[in-house]
Amino acid sequence: MIPAHSFANKQVAVFGLARTGLACVRALKAGGAEVVAWDDKVASRDAASADGARVLPWRDWPWDKIAALVLSPGVPLTHPRPHEIVTKAKEACVAVIGDLELFAREIRPDGAAPGRAPVIAVTGTNGKSTTTALIGHVLESCGFDAQVGGNIGKAVLELSPPGPKTIYVLEISSYQIDLSPGLAPDVTVLSNLTPDHIDRHGSMENYVAVKTRLLKQTARNGLNVIGVDDSYGASIFTRLTSNGGPPCVPVSVGKVLGRGVFVLDGMLYDAQSAHAAKIMDLAVAAHLPGTHNWQNAALAFAAAKPYAKEGRAIAAAIADFPGLAHRIEDVGRVGKVRFINDSKATNADAAERALVCYDDIFWIAGGKPKEGGIAPLAPYFPRLRKAYLIGEAAEEFAATLNGKVAVEITGTLEKAVAAAAADAAASQAPAPVVLLSPACASFDQFRDFEQRGDVFRALVGKLAQLREAS
Repeated sequence: MIPAHSFANKQVAVFGLARTGLACVRALKAGGAEVVAWDDKVASRDAASADGARVLPWRDWPWDKIAALVLSPGVPLTHPRPHEIVTKAKEACVAVIGDLELFAREIRPDGAAPGRAPVIAVTGTNGKSTTTALIGHVLESCGFDAQVGGNIGKAVLELSPPGPKTIYVLEISSYQIDLSPGLAPDVTVLSNLTPDHIDRHGSMENYVAVKTRLLKQTARNGLNVIGVDDSYGASIFTRLTSNGGPPCVPVSVGKVLGRGVFVLDGMLYDAQSAHAAKIMDLAVAAHLPGTHNWQNAALAFAAAKPYAKEGRAIAAAIADFPGLAHRIEDVGRVGKVRFINDSKATNADAAERALVCYDDIFWIAGGKPKEGGIAPLAPYFPRLRKAYLIGEAAEEFAATLNGKVAVEITGTLEKAVAAAAADAAASQAPAPVVLLSPACASFDQFRDFEQRGDVFRALVGKLAQLREAS
């Protein structure tokens, strides 16, 4: 744990007591703060109380004595409308921040850069988790103490305090950026941008502006690594390279860059110096299938290079990357049927990255729908043998697939796995794939995408056990 000393002997409020909120309570208490907290869930309030917080409904907080409100990133800050507690905090002139702001103040208590430990921040619409995990794996393989967390794995304040070889590698969502004005990464990575979280930001322009803000916060002697294959990323790169800020490294897949890092026909090249150097054939990275993972690998290479230095060592680490849970994760076979857990695919663009990897797909999709639905995936419908639809999006997705793909509205993940497994086993396809790639958020039926993926993995395990017993 990283104690948060910046509010020692002050009173701090924490609203939202899930994984991140409880980590904030513990860190603030360890740093000498008094903590008042609230959450709608009784179990969460009990956990915060056990960690030393004074649990009190937020309307009853001593607002005139509160130094800051630490807000869960899941609570609306601006859109569709600010939560009432945000309005109250502004009326009381209380700063609204997040856990990453507490982290930033602790790692760089004087606000100076470079700080006591380098920070690599990864954001974007898709590919964040894989890129973050891959950077961490590369740095660990090269002898660093890579502390990986943020929006992936551990909450940032649950990571270890900095040591001589520590590098923090953090996945950061747009919600977290809004609450972290003091975070100044040494390296900021922007993977790509497509429409997402519009309900929370009001427009695509606002969403892009939030992501751009983190790049602008990068330490002046730091580095920005930007995917330039989408129009938003390309535009951001052009703007930032002309504003006198930190240098920017462009990353592309399928396009030769005069300067930057790029992948051409599966070959990774480093063109950051005078000549493009061939680094590796990404075909050897068995757990990084598909062109989207080529982008992840290129981004990771560019982000790790200032620290790992040696291209061959980075290439070796990329090659033996074990993959990421819930992102095109092979969770087993039952007979000839292969099961792939891609629960992290919470929008159509992310689901596309899995659909391109397989033929003869028995597709499990649905959940809490996002803007645009699955219509953009029409070019991949010929790969689908059948779709099994769950959650709130089932009827909408069924209408989109009508006349193009066989559909069964199963409602639940359990029923979908059973039906898809049976149909795939009975099919004539030599290597059928049951793919959970929902193209939706999970919140209508699950706590988060991790729980959804864990349930899928468990259901596949039960199928394997039944086959062995028969």
